[in-house]
Amino acid sequence: MVPHLITALTGPTNELEQRVLDSMPAIERWFRLEWMEHTPPFYTSVDIRNAGFKLAPVDTNLYPDGWNNLTPEMLPLAVQAAMAAIEKICPEAKNLLVIPENQTRNTFYLSNVVQLQRIFHMAGLNVRVGSINPDIKQPTRVDLPNGESVVLEPVVRSKRRLGLKDFDPCTILLNNDLSAGPPGILEDLHEQYLLPPLHAGWSVRRKSRHFQSYEEVAKRFGKMLGIDPWLINPMFNRCGELDFNEPAGMDCLTTNVDALLTKVRKKYKEYGINEKPFVIVKADNGAYGTGIMTVRDVKDLEDFSRKTRSKVGDGPRVTEAIIQEGVLTAERINEAVAEPVVYMMDRYVVGGFYRVHAERGEDENLNAPGAHFVPLAFAESTRLPQPGQKPGASAPNRFYMYGVIGRLAMLAASYELEATDPDAETY
Repeated sequence: MVPHLITALTGPTNELEQRVLDSMPAIERWFRLEWMEHTPPFYTSVDIRNAGFKLAPVDTNLYPDGWNNLTPEMLPLAVQAAMAAIEKICPEAKNLLVIPENQTRNTFYLSNVVQLQRIFHMAGLNVRVGSINPDIKQPTRVDLPNGESVVLEPVVRSKRRLGLKDFDPCTILLNNDLSAGPPGILEDLHEQYLLPPLHAGWSVRRKSRHFQSYEEVAKRFGKMLGIDPWLINPMFNRCGELDFNEPAGMDCLTTNVDALLTKVRKKYKEYGINEKPFVIVKADNGAYGTGIMTVRDVKDLEDFSRKTRSKVGDGPRVTEAIIQEGVLTAERINEAVAEPVVYMMDRYVVGGFYRVHAERGEDENLNAPGAHFVPLAFAESTRLPQPGQKPGASAPNRFYMYGVIGRLAMLAASYELEATDPDAETY
């Protein structure tokens, strides 16, 4: 079940892996104390890049889809975590309403909805799927290629509650990232638990805010472990008033790209890394592979400005961008470039997979059409390394590392949600 990997197991990551394994009791205690102070997001997936000399998260999703990529062996872990999460929020819960994205023709996405339905059904809940798509006016069955099916039912809103015609849920699980903003039908629900909350959606979230929180987490974790936080943290800059049609907007981008490339070059020199540094410029909000461009030199931006100008009319206008340190991926599956994606529910790692893309390079965004998925061997090893094994020699070591990085990103998301909570008490 463990895919064949070609990984650069030399240099700092090897040392980092050993340090993490040796410090496992301290790490688990550190997380335990953090979760006493902070509430984990309900569920999270984290894209991780392993450069061989650096291991870092590059994206954190608070409305993860792709649950159908987890293997049957991972299901018990997900069910157990779902039980813990629901018990904490609404112990008396018996009905759960799942609100998916509005895409009714994407059968791959709907297979993910079926898997979520299965997980929460096995956790002891009656689960139904309520669509906020105005085109769904009556219960609509969609048959999926694997022989399964899902029934999408139109939601019904009363003054204070949301449900279905004959179904009153205590808890509503959003699997819709609200990129277009929170629809009114989901607002002002005073007597139901909405998971995750509306301010976790992309109309409020900013990647730069998340990575600012992650930087704080990485510094504290690095201090506890006695490591340079850069080994687990992608540096970033932000452009807040971007307009690809105006010189001032491009000046902001050029200045920030140049500054970040200079910082990365300095780090590479410090660690004797001979690779060419690069940065990724992407929209500061939004999901689904919104990587705009890989930039290795500020000169690339002239070409970028021209190309982007012609594309701006096609999709949502990008006015805020994050410039993120690019992290190479040294993982390969059958010669194709791969990156691990770690799935968590409540505070637990429940599984994951490799996102593999045969037509992309080691310095490119893999979350793009043409990607396929290979399960990660989290089944036996979830977060349990094999002590005494040489780093990299046993699969669980690698996957324990991925679980630690995934949980650090999840903790950063917890900080981020606390900072943007509109209902938080201020003193």
